[in-house]
Parts: sequence; structure tokens; C-alpha cells
Amino acid sequence: MNPPGHGAVPAVPPGGRSVRRAPEPALGNVSVVRGGSALTQVVAAPAAITRPPALIAVAHGSRDPRSAATMRDVVERIAAQRPDLDVRLAFLDLSTPSVDQVIDAVAADGHSHAVVVPLLLGNAFHARVDLPGLLDAARDRHPRLRLTQAEVLGPDPHLIIALRDRIAAAMAIGSDPRPAAVTDAATGRLRRMTGPRWGIAVAAVGSSSAAANTRTGDVARLLTAMTGWDTEICFATTQPTVDKAFARLRARGAERILVAPWFLAPGLLTDRLRDALPLVRHADTIGAHPLLAEVALDRYATAALPLELTA
Repeated sequence: MNPPGHGAVPAVPPGGRSVRRAPEPALGNVSVVRGGSALTQVVAAPAAITRPPALIAVAHGSRDPRSAATMRDVVERIAAQRPDLDVRLAFLDLSTPSVDQVIDAVAADGHSHAVVVPLLLGNAFHARVDLPGLLDAARDRHPRLRLTQAEVLGPDPHLIIALRDRIAAAMAIGSDPRPAAVTDAATGRLRRMTGPRWGIAVAAVGSSSAAANTRTGDVARLLTAMTGWDTEICFATTQPTVDKAFARLRARGAERILVAPWFLAPGLLTDRLRDALPLVRHADTIGAHPLLAEVALDRYATAALPLELTA
């Protein structure tokens, strides 16, 4: 996938106004009929061209203003890559605009379809319970607005690449005269240079769902498969903790350990990790990495396709 563009897009103000508005529907008098392998143009009466579904990107929300600012940057990237879409940002909690506010605004602007893309890394309570409940209530308020929830971001291979990039950047910081890793031109994989042996503690938020935590554990395994680095998963709110991950990495010979947060944005939990381990190197959160926008648009496209076929 090609990286998204970098056009400037205004931030999302409270009230659910769009980051970037799609063009107004045009009128045309030509429709295309598909038959076999041929395309036949048929002159028809003027008809409005259907707008693509709006994209409502739903983030977790936080009392930390850095989190909301980061998610706005993410949505700006999404909107810059797809200027034909009406792209809006909403939050589940603690930040504004809320999911209800944005859905109401989308309905008021005349949309008949909206695809809700959870900007969530795990398929836990927020994705399985909170968000579907909000969408059910919104359908009752707006029976003419079709709402479809897309899949969560999850351990998508492109996000593993984004995590790898954040780790590689953190490894390169400091007094080491040579980079800790370089990209092999032949294979595209990161190759560790001669020097200290690194262990990577991939730190995620954790869930009350054991199945969700198991799926999150795939992140560390995929990162190892991609890079050859020695990795361990750990959680900020459940077992295994970062201390256990450190012990396992040291037992396998790691001389230096780096904490790689499997978080989209900085906040209370990432600060807690840094404060607890001030002498350990920490990578940045994924943030507005170009590949995050790509994955969000992929989730939108997959969910929007059946809507467009049945519209």
C-alpha cells in the first residue's frame, strides 16, 4: 500500500463536524451497465450520484490531551488520503465529540450510510459491547441511516511494521556509535548489527478477556517473525507484567531491554510504564504512522463493500 498524503486538514472541533467534507453529489445522465466482460453506456434520466458512506473513526478517549491530539493527527492522515470521503472522529469516552454527537451530525448532513471504524487495537469490551450498544441506540434515532461497524485494527501486519519502525528509531537513540539494526536490502528485514543483544518487551493495555490477551500476544510473535528480535508480551493491567517479561528476556541472554508500547497514543498507562522504568529505553507509541491510516481505510473498505453493492 502506498503511504497517505500529507495535506493539511483542519482539526475536528466539538460537535462532530467533519475533518474533510466530501464533494457535493453531482448529477449525471449516463449510467454504466456491466454485461459479461463489456461495459455499455446507457443514456438515462438525470440521477444523483450516491455518495460513499461516511467514515466515522472511533477512538477510545482519554483525559490526557496528548491522546486526543494524536488521534486527530491520525484522522487527518485518513482524510488526506481519501478526500472523497466524509471523515469524522468520535470518542467513546472522556474526549469530545462523542459517538452520539458525530452520528447525529452525519444523519443531519443527509448521509444514508456510515461505516464506523474502531481505532482500537484489541477486540475487547469497547469493541464487542460498548460500541455496538451505541450504534443500536443510534439506529433507533435515525432509522434512515445505515450504520455498519468495521473490524478493529488488531495485529495487522502493517501495524507490526509501524511498531518495528518505532522500535528501530528508539534503538538508534543514544551513545552507541553504530545503529542497533539496519534494513537488509535483499530481504527488507531488520538485521541486528554487532553490539549488545536486545530484548523487546511489547507492552499492551491488557483485557479482562483471556482470548483478547492471547490475540494481543500475536503481536510479539509476529514482530519476532518479521525482525528476528527476541520479544515478550506484557500488559499494563494484567498478567504477565513487564517485570516478568524482563526476567524472561534476561534469562534468554538479553543485554539491553527496550519497552515497545502497543498503544496508539500516549497517556496515563504509557507514562506509568516510563515512570516505573526510567533507566530503560522506551519506543514511541504508534501514533500517526502512515500505515495506521492505511489499515483504517482497509477496514472501512471491507465493511463498506457490501453496503455499496446493495445500495
